[in-house]
Amino acid sequence: MKKVISVLLLGIAIFTFAFSTPALAANIENGAKVFSANCASCHAGGKNLVNAAKTLKKEDLDKYGMNSAEAIIAQVTNGKNAMPAFKGRLKADQIEDVAAYVLDEANNKNWK
Repeated sequence: MKKVISVLLLGIAIFTFAFSTPALAANIENGAKVFSANCASCHAGGKNLVNAAKTLKKEDLDKYGMNSAEAIIAQVTNGKNAMPAFKGRLKADQIEDVAAYVLDEANNKNWK
């Protein structure tokens, strides 16, 4: 009887984790919309109109240590050099969505 209950509980746990959405999952589609409205004026197509060497392409994100959601979130939130801070303009979940969008574009599409 204990084996049956253990197997049943294990099955429920696997089912729960396999078919549930992570609590902090970013929304790439929303990130694209937020990016278009707030970032594309300087970063259209993954470029950088202010500093052409620091694009949003994978190789530049890797080169400058911006290849993680955490790094992009910090940059967008706090700004740096010529980039303004978006902390007061965007909600935290919007910034997370933008980071997910940027990484998706860089890693999977290379801004094409």
